[in-house]
Amino acid sequence: MELIELRQLQPEPRTGRGRLERTNALRISPARRPGPGLGPGAHPDPRLTAAPGAGHRFEPRRRGLHTWCDLCGDFVWGGGRKSLQCRHCSFTCHYRCRALVRLDCSGPPGASDEDDGTEQALEKDTNVDEPSEWEKAELDQAQVEQRIKEYNSQINSNLFMSLNKDGSYTGFIKVQLKLVRPVSVPATKRAPSLRSGLRSQGVKRRTSFYLPKGTVKHLHILSHTRASEVIDALLRKFTVIDNPRKFALFERSEKDDQVYLRKLADEEQPLRLRLLAGPSEKVLSFVLKENETGEVNWDAFTLPELHNFLRILQREEEEHVRQLRHRYARCRQKMQEALATHTPG
Repeated sequence: MELIELRQLQPEPRTGRGRLERTNALRISPARRPGPGLGPGAHPDPRLTAAPGAGHRFEPRRRGLHTWCDLCGDFVWGGGRKSLQCRHCSFTCHYRCRALVRLDCSGPPGASDEDDGTEQALEKDTNVDEPSEWEKAELDQAQVEQRIKEYNSQINSNLFMSLNKDGSYTGFIKVQLKLVRPVSVPATKRAPSLRSGLRSQGVKRRTSFYLPKGTVKHLHILSHTRASEVIDALLRKFTVIDNPRKFALFERSEKDDQVYLRKLADEEQPLRLRLLAGPSEKVLSFVLKENETGEVNWDAFTLPELHNFLRILQREEEEHVRQLRHRYARCRQKMQEALATHTPG
């Protein structure tokens, strides 16, 4: 089992399998991107050719949903007139990038995985940012200590939680990566080969590939580690250079044969939720998916990017007004021509 650790831990006087797993955990500094040697073994994809990507069925993307281009990585402003999306694999790109797509379509979601298709039918994305009542519980130090003891007594592995002297605690969370669209890595590096069958493409200084279904990563985190930091760590693990805002961390729960998903806010603390929920994966698990809610945190952009977006917005507004005036002018002209053909009396 491969682990991602978000901070440097002091060696612990433990023996056996638990110590071995902690020693082999991948330690990622928040300020440093791991090199290619940190990922799984890689090899060239024999399907990386100069031929256009096959199997895609591109359609205009719905207006109003902002996202990032899966080919060039640039921000896609607006919807239908600015971007295309494959009906089968959800590959999204600018109109101008369509001719450069070299990555074959991965097919409709669930087409090659019957169980995954069944689960998708049961999933209900609540799209509600408000946590449940039990997730709002505030625990004092004694309650945290008691919860950790109860949690550790219920797990059947060495992925326990530990209380620190400063009152914080550390532990493990498991994140399932359920990404439909491809991710991009630097073209100078090879896409991490997690298993055979990865499809990849190269364009400019980016290489895109589809992550295998069922990819799961364990992370060793602190109680105050935020959801946004978990996303950053996962992207660094795979040397993904896509904008982190392209992705979102969801909590997943099962109740009455229904699967519920809720997008976590950036500042929410996954390990705290794990402690409150207990170790049951049915009560709570974590999933990384595309951020398809249409929401954009404009504070995350730089000043030059925001100025550029304002210029784009102004151009789109002017173009929309021009087309609207032209349509009304044509309608008015037709009415005047019809009036001219009628003689009084």
